[in-house]
Order: sequence, then structure tokens, then C-alpha cells
Amino acid sequence: MENETLLKEVRAKAQLWLDGNYDEATKADVSRMLAAGDSTELIESFYRDLEFGTGGLRGIMGAGTNRMNIYTVGAATQGLSNYLKASFPDLPQISVVIGHDCRNNSRKFAEISAAIFSANGIKVYLFEDLRPTPEISFAIRHFGCQSGIILTASHNPKEYNGYKAYWNDGAQLVAPHDVNVITEVTNITDVNQIRFEGNPDLIEIIGEEVDKIYIDAVKTISLSPEAIERHKDMKIVYTPIHGTGVMMVPRALKAYGFTNIIDVPEQYVVSGEFPTVYSPNPEEPAALDMAIQRAKATDAELVMATDPDSDRMGIAVKNDKGEWILVNGNQTALLFVYYLIRRWKETGKITGNEYVVKTIVTTEIIKELAEKNGVECFDCFTGFKWIASVMRENEGIKTYIGGGEESYGFLPETFVRDKDGVSSCTLMAEIAAWAKDNGMSVYQLLQQIYLEYGYGKEKGISVVRKGKSGAEEIAQIMTDFRTNPPKELAGSAIRIIKDYKTLKMTNVVTGEVSELDMPTTSNVLQYFTEDGTKISVRPSGTEPKIKFYIEVRGEMKTRADFDAAEAAADTKIEAARASLKV
Repeated sequence: MENETLLKEVRAKAQLWLDGNYDEATKADVSRMLAAGDSTELIESFYRDLEFGTGGLRGIMGAGTNRMNIYTVGAATQGLSNYLKASFPDLPQISVVIGHDCRNNSRKFAEISAAIFSANGIKVYLFEDLRPTPEISFAIRHFGCQSGIILTASHNPKEYNGYKAYWNDGAQLVAPHDVNVITEVTNITDVNQIRFEGNPDLIEIIGEEVDKIYIDAVKTISLSPEAIERHKDMKIVYTPIHGTGVMMVPRALKAYGFTNIIDVPEQYVVSGEFPTVYSPNPEEPAALDMAIQRAKATDAELVMATDPDSDRMGIAVKNDKGEWILVNGNQTALLFVYYLIRRWKETGKITGNEYVVKTIVTTEIIKELAEKNGVECFDCFTGFKWIASVMRENEGIKTYIGGGEESYGFLPETFVRDKDGVSSCTLMAEIAAWAKDNGMSVYQLLQQIYLEYGYGKEKGISVVRKGKSGAEEIAQIMTDFRTNPPKELAGSAIRIIKDYKTLKMTNVVTGEVSELDMPTTSNVLQYFTEDGTKISVRPSGTEPKIKFYIEVRGEMKTRADFDAAEAAADTKIEAARASLKV
């Protein structure tokens, strides 16, 4: 009966698209779904409205209310336009920046968004071609705009596209603007409310002039130009995985002084089909396979990859046996924070008023490293908008050094307010040159950090559950963990439970319950055990999956202990995984 009711509802919604002011190609697609014997596609396309969440839109492309298309993008842009006009009623000219990545339909969605903004009297700076997400954030600040958007689905599979919205500081929307924009978007209930007829006079095409200023800003981050000069011919393999990084990363590396950038020709081809990879995600080992093969063939020293919108970066390095290994997101963030703090100290920039930021699911070693060096460490929710929020709150009060998250995103500057794969690549190359200058490889530098601040290892596990039934299953998993929390993990008793949905921290040993100081709630659970293990559980905000983050600690007294520490950590991680039944 429930399925019959749902099918009746989606057929009624689909009929509105057939009867409404939609283009013929869209109507033909809807008609096809209505006529199909299997109603699965129809249900998935219409069972809900694609939610404009706090990060914007992200979904599979196609016709329907639950799909990325010109009408869902149009509703988002019209809603954002309405909110901008209400927020800046006395401003003579409201302006926005629009960028896009390499995905299918990204340019089309960008141009349609430009038309809608301009139809609403809003000045548009539209990039001439694909550009990295961090450059969009930079341009918003550079032009003094009130907002901006980029059409991107980050590292999602090729079927997806997305729409990220920014505020006037170049950061993604947070309270109250996120909820207010969502309200305005939700109020667009009829396609006729969307103003598609643009005003070309209000659309300005931008490109090289912004690129140059952005690259010049990226160059200011450098802390060891002498090391780069001594090792400028170091062989570096870089791949954009078919995405926007091809526009800026090689150029930024050359601006830093590196002269031996080796490409991966097949992956320098810009394509929303991502033809050489199953997933264009630097977190996935397979995404770096071609780059590593290129590094082996050229005897390179460092491999770097960025995702399609070039806000995240993954790396591979050689171990002491000459084998190529992947460095995970926690380790990458740890390398950045260690290097930045150490060089800030060595160059006399540490005054006692500096801070770094990490997300709650990122390794605790970063906090220990920062605090031992007199640098404050802020914890925030997952998502770079929360790191940017901490930056906004501390602007003019404390000095930002860097911030990162375990999902391969880092920001080593303040002129961008989102994770920046371009500056991260240049800084990581500098770290490799600096390490070499100090007689170490990047692999050995990571071992050195563990020796100084304690060993740890992390593993992320994603359980994918697609569609309506999947979303319900994920919700039930979170409910089960709340109502029946584990007593131990990998044989170690749980000491602390943090529930960010209720903002309560429970000391399991004493029974004491205290408040968690966070700006809002989030559907995240964390468990801390007696032996230092940390487990975080959260549904993804952008993908149909629930994520488990496992961090275990171990002992390492010399570099020779590293392999044994790794093996012991792997055993403990698998035991924790068994305890969680994932």
C-alpha cells in the first residue's frame, strides 16, 4: 500500500512537469520514465525534491525534482538571488562570481545561473572556462562580491553534478545565511518563478587577469625558497585526473620555481567522463595508479593528484625500500601542520597568538603537535565551511597558520576560504624540497613526526546505501548506535561518548554528562577508549553513505619500529572494525 501511494505521488509530480513550462527534451525524458514498466527510475527521480542543503546541491543529472538539471539549478539560483536582494537592499550593485569544473553540463549550468542572476539585476563575474574551486573563493574576495557559486560535484562519479554557494567572505554558507537561503530556494515552487531571461550587460567574462593575481598570492605562502632553489629540478609527477587542476597547478609549481613537472598525458585531457578512472577521487588508490606508473618510469620523487575541482590533493611517496606508498589525508594534514609550525618558529613568526584548525574526525596528533608548540588548535565539524567559520570568528584577534581535514583538504592561507588543492600542491612540493634539504624523504619526515609526537594510524570506512531505502537504513544505523552504544572497541573499554546531535559528552566511567561547545548540532557520534582509540560515525552530507573513522595509537621509539607499529595498528583497526560490525 505504501509503495502504491508513493508511486501515485511521483506520477502526479511527473505529470506536473509534462504539463508545465519545461523544455521538450525534459518532457520526453519524463514521458519515457512514466511509460517504463519498471518504475524505479521514475521514483528515484521524483520521490523528493533535490535538497538544497547547507553546502548547496549535489545529485545525479537528469530530469526530475530529485535530479540535477536546469530547473533545479534554476530554482537554487533564483532562491539565492532573492536572498541576496533581501540581504543587501541598499547596495547599488550586488555582484557574484560563477565558476565550474570539468563535469558534463557544468558549463551549461554555469551559463544558465549567470543568466538568472543577471535577470535579477545582479552583476556576474563568469569565468571563461573551468577553474579550481579555491580560485572561485579567491575571486569573490578579490572583486568584493556578496556571493558566488561553483558548479561541481567534487570527486563524485561522472553521473553527478553539484552547486556550491559562497557568501561574501569567500566561504561556504553558515548560519544564518545557510538556512535562510534554503528557505528561499524552497519557496520556488513553480518553474515560472525562475527568471531565465538574462541581461548580457550584467555578465562579465573573467579569466587570465584573476589567474595571475591568484598565482601571485599562492607564491606568498612559501617559507623555504632557498630549499626550492637547491632542489628545483626535483622530479614531480602531477595529475589533475581530468579536472580543473590542469589549469593552475602546473603553473603554480613553476611559479614557485620547480622546473621538472612531469605530466600524465592521458589524465591531462579535460573530460567529465573521467575515462581513465572509475572514481576521480584522490582518496581512492586506483585514481593514482597511472601517476605512480609514470613516476616509476621517470624515477620521480613525489606524486600529487587533485580531484576534479582541485580543492583536494592526494600524494604518493617512496618508502625506504623505494616502493611507492599512498599517504592518507590525516598524514597529509599532519605533514602540513608540522612543517608550517616548525618553519613559522624557525623564522620567528610564532608569537603565542597563532592557531590551527582541524575537524573532529581528523587525527588527534595534530592537536598534540600544535599545543606542544604553543599553538592553539580548534576542533570543528566536518566540512571546510566550519574551518572558514573559525577563521572568520578569529579574524583580527588571532593569527591563522593552517587548517585541514582527513578527507584530503587543506588551506595554508587566508586569501581563500575553502580547501585549496592548488596551494596545497605547491606547499607539499616545498615540503619535499625542504625535507630533502634536511637529508630526509617525505616518508622519513612523516616517521620523524611520529617519533616527536606519537604514532597513530587512521582508516576510513564508507558503507554505501543508495536511494530512499538506503537513506532509511543509514538513519536506522545511527539510531541503533545511539540507543545501544558499544561497550568496548578492539578490546578496550569506551571511556567517553560524544553525541554532536545532542551536544552532550558522557563520561562512561563516572556517568558525568557535560555540554559540547559547538556552534550547532550535527549527526555525529564519537567513542574514545581507554587505549586512545577514537571512532567517529556520521552519515555523509553529500553522498549516499555512512562513514566510520577509526584512529588507533601505538608506540614507536625509533624509525626502525615503524613497520612493527604499522602492523600492530592494522591489527587493532581490524579488531575495531569487527567490534563495529562494518
